[in-house]
Amino acid sequence: MSGNKHLLIVAHNPSVNTQALVDATLRGASHEDVDGVEIRSLPPLQATVDDVLWADAIIFGTTENFGYMSGALKDFFDRIYYPCLEQTEAMPYALYIRAGLDGTGTRIAVGKITSGLNWKPVQDAIILQGEYRPEFEDQCEELGMLMAASLESGII
Repeated sequence: MSGNKHLLIVAHNPSVNTQALVDATLRGASHEDVDGVEIRSLPPLQATVDDVLWADAIIFGTTENFGYMSGALKDFFDRIYYPCLEQTEAMPYALYIRAGLDGTGTRIAVGKITSGLNWKPVQDAIILQGEYRPEFEDQCEELGMLMAASLESGII
């Protein structure tokens, strides 16, 4: 198992719907066609510097709160920023946002922090906007699968 790649999922899930998004992301990342990727999924308030240092790639999930990321995700970034600054350059990451508004402020805020860390987005943020729809889960499942498969194959 030492040759496995490591995918960290750090997602804020304060509701049944946002938990379904985390579950879908995990389902995709654990797809039967993907082998050789270990997955660790934690809420932002439980994720630590050691989890980030363990990871080869990260998926972030957050709600949009007052046009910004969740306070829990902001707390995560506050705690890991300086300890990880020089040790995790070029970390590939992806982001999904459960947005009540348009997700723009959240996307920009996460982008500023990850740019400061010199982390690299593997795709544009997925913004799950408006009333909750089941296809949001499909998008998160696809994101998890693509991240794990890309990590396994060495694309990221």
